[in-house]
Amino acid sequence: MNADGSNQYDLLIIGSGSASFAAAIAARRAGQSVGMIEKSKVGGTCVNFGCIPSKALLAAAKQRGFSLENKFPGIITSALDPDITSLFNGKQEIVDDLQFEKYTSLAAKHRIEILTGTARFIPGPKIAVGDVTLTAKHYLIATGASPFIPQIPGLEETGYLTSAAAIEIDKLPNSLVVIGGNAIGLEMAQLFADLGTKVTIVETLERIAPFEEPEISQQLQVVFEQRGMAVLTSATISNVKRLPGLRSLSIEQTDGRTLTVDAEEILIATGRRPNTSGLGLEGVGVATGAKGEVIVDQYLRSTNSRIWAAGDVTGMVQFVYLAGLQGNTVIENAFYNAERTIDYSAMPRVTFTSPAIASVGLTDQQAQDAGFDCDCRVLPLSQVPRAIVERDTRGLVKIVADAKSDRILGIHVLAEGAGEVILAGIYALEAGFTVQKLANTWSPYLTMGEALKLAALSFTRNVSELSCCAT
Repeated sequence: MNADGSNQYDLLIIGSGSASFAAAIAARRAGQSVGMIEKSKVGGTCVNFGCIPSKALLAAAKQRGFSLENKFPGIITSALDPDITSLFNGKQEIVDDLQFEKYTSLAAKHRIEILTGTARFIPGPKIAVGDVTLTAKHYLIATGASPFIPQIPGLEETGYLTSAAAIEIDKLPNSLVVIGGNAIGLEMAQLFADLGTKVTIVETLERIAPFEEPEISQQLQVVFEQRGMAVLTSATISNVKRLPGLRSLSIEQTDGRTLTVDAEEILIATGRRPNTSGLGLEGVGVATGAKGEVIVDQYLRSTNSRIWAAGDVTGMVQFVYLAGLQGNTVIENAFYNAERTIDYSAMPRVTFTSPAIASVGLTDQQAQDAGFDCDCRVLPLSQVPRAIVERDTRGLVKIVADAKSDRILGIHVLAEGAGEVILAGIYALEAGFTVQKLANTWSPYLTMGEALKLAALSFTRNVSELSCCAT
């Protein structure tokens, strides 16, 4: 119920994640009344089940993985088996603190009304939550997405983990098959491998990290295999059976081979589908796509002029920073007719493996498909002083440029700290840098960020013949 005792709001939001809170705070700053309906945990996927808990565990597991490498002469390290209970309790403390500080307490501070229950649209449009009917000038669907579970014979009977369930387990499996070799699958594989689990990755497409540059996919697979992980690509699972204490997977590869892999647990990481089931969208004229996504125009308005959508439920790439920006954009367009659109061309992505993947802009293939005469260079980290002194040259930087104008079209990094390095790449693309401009831009010595400058220099020089800090 609204602060004035009515069931009428300026804005009603279904969901309480990143898009929801960005929109709600923006609306409250403009003096609009806001109601937010949540059937589960306030904060949505990112803080409760996704980014925050997974990255907290990845950071801890990475430290254990590093301790087993002994890459520095004279420094001898080792690692015992992890205490899963303490590790996961520590993760939960971080989640609980951030969930309170960044969501629950902010709702109270901004006087955002949070209603608990399952929301459903009814003609009007209105929203029904149990026996209560709510109305608003505008509505925002920000219900996120859930794991997509493929139809594999025997899988339901055998049982499986999702990425959310995997970070709540109370016992570390001795062996694990990860189905899916994109970002979530790779991060989960890294996490469990560093904790001591024997991991096998199964990917239907020809390579892991299939939407990144092929050089990154190839090198990351080498790194994973060196760490003891098995990687099966061009592979599909024909069936799953339950054995005493194990799951047995029959795997068919495109070359005709059939393999059997046994593991204690199976983790499904085959993508996520928008949460729109049960919302009653057809009854209020909101169209959805083939995967259930809310279809929106460039202003994030659905096919009902008073109903908007933002975040993962739109079927766009599932990044929390995109969801937040879309939430803000909805308020500008809904209440002020701003007709604001979002430029997605310099939107980055990061996969938190070790080394990490970070990319912005076009890949080599995307540039060619767009009609560019593409000029590309790949710089191995063996040419980057920071990587050399860290004794970790696993990785590379690839710059994709337009051969005619010299303008940078894309930057792709595989390195420890790639997520920090790519920030400079974002700025370079936003500013319309040419390769020559990047090559002549200041870069501090003995930083991983210097790899971008060196990669740009490699277009015109043999970097291996330069002294350490020569340009």
